Amino acid sequence: MKILFVGDVVGSVGIKAIETYLPEIKKKVKPQLTIVNGENAAGGKGTKEPDYQKITRAGADVVTGGNHTWDKREILDFIDDPKKNILRPYNFPGKNVPGRGFIEINVNSKKVYVINMMGTAMMRALDNPFLAADDLLKTLDDDAIKFVDFHAETTSEKIAFANYMVGRVSAVVGTHTHVQTNDAQVINKQTALLTDVGMTGSYDGILGDKKEPIINNFLTQRPNRFDVDEDGRMQINFCVVEVNDKTNNARSIKNYVITPNNQTFLN
Repeated sequence: MKILFVGDVVGSVGIKAIETYLPEIKKKVKPQLTIVNGENAAGGKGTKEPDYQKITRAGADVVTGGNHTWDKREILDFIDDPKKNILRPYNFPGKNVPGRGFIEINVNSKKVYVINMMGTAMMRALDNPFLAADDLLKTLDDDAIKFVDFHAETTSEKIAFANYMVGRVSAVVGTHTHVQTNDAQVINKQTALLTDVGMTGSYDGILGDKKEPIINNFLTQRPNRFDVDEDGRMQINFCVVEVNDKTNNARSIKNYVITPNNQTFLN
């Protein structure tokens, strides 16, 4: 099975990039499942229903979240809708948390779980994602593909989590830092890892935001309001994971970027 995963969609430029590039990417890759992280879609923080609809109409089967999941209160109006395949991190603390932290999908008679987890190093104080994953996996079908979007700040936590999950999940792909890493690998011929898949949004900003306020922040060490760059040129970052349907082990993982200066994938 081929699984296509697209990194954090940031603002209207990110939505436009999804609408522009995702159909073309899917024509070339021919994935059986497409996952998109959409937690920055609504002006850089959160996801509104129109954003979700645009991402899914462009070709996403599942939309995952992260630390900005709750930044737009409107998400509470649709995150519990069973017809919408939108996730929030599984390990938010407490009972009766809105939404779902994982979803079960049948793809060509093969069961696939898409799981959304969030790290805690330099992040909010959520439940321990390692222990939460232990508990969750006990409840899931062993004979299924399991893909984890691990939304975390530090590379060490992402790599540690992937190694802890070896042989228990098919892939762990990191999101949140918005910069694609160059460490795609399959650990022990079992679990695919990419520390961060990167972002989808403005190529001309800094992590999707306008450059000037961020540069000024570093120059002055004074607070500045960071605004999403809604005028920049488009980029999209993604990866493709191939999984053996019989063993549920990853065969390969490859990462890609499409930018104004790198259109190689489309040629």
